[in-house]
Parts: sequence; C-alpha cells; structure tokens
Amino acid sequence: MRRTETPLKIIFRQRFSYLLEVLIIYLGIFIFLLIPNILLPYLIDWNSVIYEPIYYILRAVVLITAISIFLYLATFIMEKQRKKLILEEDISPSRNFLSLFNITKKNFKFQLLYGVLLLFLIFIPLDFFTYFFSPDMLSFMAVVAYPAGESFVNSYFMESYYVFLLSVIIIQIFVAIYEESLVRGFFTNRGSDYINKMSAVIITSFFFGLLHFKIVLIEPSLGLPIIFPIIWFLQTFFVGIILAMVVLRKHWIFPAIFAHTLNNIISAHSIWNYINGQDFSFMTIFVYIPLLVIGIILFIWQFPRIKESLSIGFKEFKSYFARDTRIKERSSDVINRIILDFLIGVIIFLIGLVLF
Repeated sequence: MRRTETPLKIIFRQRFSYLLEVLIIYLGIFIFLLIPNILLPYLIDWNSVIYEPIYYILRAVVLITAISIFLYLATFIMEKQRKKLILEEDISPSRNFLSLFNITKKNFKFQLLYGVLLLFLIFIPLDFFTYFFSPDMLSFMAVVAYPAGESFVNSYFMESYYVFLLSVIIIQIFVAIYEESLVRGFFTNRGSDYINKMSAVIITSFFFGLLHFKIVLIEPSLGLPIIFPIIWFLQTFFVGIILAMVVLRKHWIFPAIFAHTLNNIISAHSIWNYINGQDFSFMTIFVYIPLLVIGIILFIWQFPRIKESLSIGFKEFKSYFARDTRIKERSSDVINRIILDFLIGVIIFLIGLVLF
C-alpha cells in the first residue's frame, strides 16, 4: 500500500478491485450457464421428473468449471491491482479455490465432524424454532415452493413420496454445492484476499441473505406478508456468517455443503408433509425432537471444541467493528467501511439478479 493513500481511499480501492473480479467471474458463470439453460430443454422434456435433477447437477458442475477457468482470466486482467492489494503470494487463485474441495483420509473425519456440528447445532435448531414459533412460515414456504405445475421448478413436490425423496436428495446436494461454491468458495474465500476477512464474511453473508429474500419477487409470494421473507433473510444472513467463518478458518467447504444439503432435505420434508395434509406436529415428534436430542448430546460431547470455536469466532466478529491498524483507520473510516460493505453486498446481489 502506498503511504500517501488515506485509509478511506484504500478501503474503496480494495472493494472496487474485488468487485471487478466478481464481475469477471459473473460473466464466466453467465456464459457457462447457457449450457443447461438453453441446451437442456432441447434434450429432455421439462415436464419429465428427471429434468430438474439433471438441471441442478449441470448448474453445479458448470459453476465450478466457470469459476476455475475465469479466475485464470481475472489473474491476467487484474495483475496490477492484485500486486498492490494481495500481499501474500497468490500463484493460482483457481488452485486455491479448488483446494477448498480437497478431502483426505487424514482430515475427512474432522470435516465430517464440523459438518455434523453445523447441522445439529445451527441449522436444525434454527429451522425448528422458526417453524415452531412462527407456524405460518411453513404455510408461506409451502405456497412459494409448490408451483402447481406452472414450471419445472420444485415440481418434485407434486410427486409421490419416493419420487420426491430421490429428487430432493439429488437436487439439494447440487443446490448446496452450487450455493456454497459461489458464496463461500468464491465470494468469501477470494474476497478475503482483497479485503479483511470479516468484511468478506459480512459482504457475502449479506448477499446470501438477499439471495433468499428475493423470494418476494416470485409470483406465488406476491401479496403474502413480507415478514416471512424477512425472517428467511435474517436466518440465512446469520447462517452465512457462521459458514463463511468456518470456511475461512479451516479452508474446507465440505462441512458447509454437508450441513446445507441435509438441512435443505429435512426442511423440504416439512414442506412436502404440509402440502400433503400433515401439520408441523408430525415433523416435530418424529424428526426434529430426535434430532434436537442428538444435537444436545453432540454439544456436551464436543463442548471443548465448540467453546474454543465460539471464542475465536466472537473475537473475529468483534474485530470487524474495531479500527484496522494496518491501514490506520479512524472511527469515521470504520463506519464508512461497514456501510460500503453492505453496499457492495447489494451491488453483487443486483448484478447477479440481472444476469441469472
């Protein structure tokens, strides 16, 4: 960094360069997504039960491919900016991105453990208490998720249980891969090379929340109370912060994908049962209560590890509101940085909304 630059100028330049790379990657994703968006309808009837699973499989595959390839392109286009902003040696951003998916015999059990803890201590309690204390939330989700045959999206909710089960497993695995690869794998992980880690966490978690809040734009939700999309936004914003911090700290993306997938499958069962005449008490008794009990056991068993992670997490989160001594921030700079981070999250969301 040049000493003559003010902290505010550094803050703006870091985020502008990060946003420029996001635009390059967005372009790559947009181009590659033309494959499932245009070609697949010519190959498979969109009314077929296999259309939607194949569509989401292709989406996840082309997303990872696009990010990997266009990170190479961004490296050449933004070489000067990278030298100024990224202090650590940054030989291959694509390799760094793909390394998040690395699972070895040595670390697999720890990655699985983190995934299980995220699922049982974060996702499941959050979903259960949301549906329990706001039962109309489940009704809202059922209306939004149930397309009544108007399109292929979520059409598996109209099928028999076994078709639904097979579809929801395949679809939610690849939905989680798609979202985690984009949000935590690229936005957060790469963002932490340009800006401080907690700014990358907040920007991408805010984006993740907005990604789910956009449900208000879907036709079935028009005219319904806006409180439910707001609740979903707050849920996903909170979960996004935790997932992003875990990915940055451990450099593993499998735990996030694992927990995200299984939570979506469980939540989809709540919606499917509601659509088919079962109220939430069925899921409470036979699914959520047993899972919450398992969560309590896991919490007691892994308490030292959880306590350490929470301590580190709180310190990192508090640091976001402190002055960055590396660039000699003042109190006013901190406020401007926070405002700018949320603005960047909105910009990334709006651009993605237009492109995809």
